[in-house]
Order: sequence, then structure tokens, then C-alpha cells
Amino acid sequence: GASAQELGMTEALHGPRMRLLDLAFPGRAGRFELRRDAFRQGGRPHQLLVLSDLTRPLREEERQAWQRLIRVLSHEINNSLAPIHSIAGSLGAMLHRDPPPEDLQADLHHGLEIIATRSEGLKRFLEAYAKLAKLPAPRPQTVDVGAWIHRVAKLETRLSVAVENGPNLSIQADGDQLDQLLINLVRNATDAAMDTSGGVFIRWSVAPQHLEVRVEDEGLGLPISSNLFVPFFTTKPTGSGIGLVLCRQIAEAHGGNLVMENRTEGGARAILRLPIQA
Repeated sequence: GASAQELGMTEALHGPRMRLLDLAFPGRAGRFELRRDAFRQGGRPHQLLVLSDLTRPLREEERQAWQRLIRVLSHEINNSLAPIHSIAGSLGAMLHRDPPPEDLQADLHHGLEIIATRSEGLKRFLEAYAKLAKLPAPRPQTVDVGAWIHRVAKLETRLSVAVENGPNLSIQADGDQLDQLLINLVRNATDAAMDTSGGVFIRWSVAPQHLEVRVEDEGLGLPISSNLFVPFFTTKPTGSGIGLVLCRQIAEAHGGNLVMENRTEGGARAILRLPIQA
């Protein structure tokens, strides 16, 4: 029978004009990009196949991604460890003073409180990273779009989220992950709207091949849109910088995408697009 590699090459002759293949050749194995195009020569139809080795650029991108991740992790961990180390050293020096300072008990209490707070912050940061890194593959099930959006909107209790009904339809998706995605988007929109006493709105529509869900707020808008999907970046004092990254990861795992933009009338808009299976 034909090998998996031969089958992949055969399918490429009749499949999409561009596809990625994992191939193995003598002395070389890795990820390749295959592009197909049709042309005519001498009045006869031909197909041109171009195979490009992506192994080196993919490895370079992977190396740069690891470097960025290590820089972020090092920065955040050191932000907690540096004060912990400094305060622990100061408290240790106080304990060895003879006679002990009069306010020793107050200093010990205050210092240990800071150490506990910074340790808890570091714990939350690492838990958020683990949550991002361990997102399971979606388990598709039938999800009623209207019921899903109305259910999540009612979970927000700080203000009333307005829902503009769209067409009745269902999609195949992981309901739990979609709940997590939309809850994050609604929470972010509510945080922004509460700063200006504005509102939050959700609406959905159907475009060719996909569902589009929009979560809009009347807040101050997006201050630094280029960094919104950078892991651990946040403009909130107590934020983890994980929410939007996790939302986009869930969207892309479902074959969709998530974009953030400012509204011309003020505030921000999250646009979630998910494929509609036939």
C-alpha cells in the first residue's frame, strides 16, 4: 500500500492550493509547505508543485518564543523574589540585634505580611501560566448559540448586560470552553464599562461559513492594543494577563479567531468568529 507520505503528496494534487505536510526524506525530515498552482504550456494543462522546507524558520520562531517566555517568567518571578529576599534578610538581622529593637514585633508582623502577600501573588501567577499551558483539546458537542450567550450574560451581576438576539442556530463546539471564553470577554467589558458608568452589549450574526459574536463596552477603549494578546501583559492592578490569551487560544482551537478593536463611538469591541459546520 501507499505510504502516508505518498498519500499526502497525492492528496496535495487535488486538495487546497496550500497545505502543511510532515514529510521524511533521506537525510531530512520535518514540516514542509506545499503550494500548488495550475498553468498551461503548449495548450496543455499542467500543475506546478513547490515544496518548501519550513523546519529552520519554525525552529527559529520556537527559539524566539521560548526566549520571550523565559524573559517574562524571569521578570515576574524576580519581582516577587527580590522583596521577599530583602525583607527576610532585614528581619533576620533584627532578630540578631542585642538588645532587640523596641518595635521588633510590629516589624516582624509587617514584614511577614509582605512576604505572604508576594508569595500568594507569585502562586497565582504560576497557576495562571499552568492554566494557559494545559488547555485541553476541545470536546465538540451541540451548542445552542442564543442559549449560550444569554446564560453567560446573566452570570455578570455587577451590571445588566444587554443582549441583541441574532439568528437561531447551533454549532459544534466545546461548551465549557466557550463559556470560559465568553465569561472572560464579558468580565473585561464590564470592568471597562464600570470605569465610565457605561453599558455592555452582546450581539451575534451569521456570515458565510462562520458565526460572529461581538462583545462591546462603553468604556475608555483599548490603550495599547498591540500588547493585548501578549501573555502576562495586563493594564489591571490585579490582572494576570492570561484572560485574553486564553480566549484567543480557545477560539483558535475551534478553528476560529478573536480580535480586539476600539469603537469609533467610544469603548472597545471583541469580535469572536467561530466556524459553522454544515
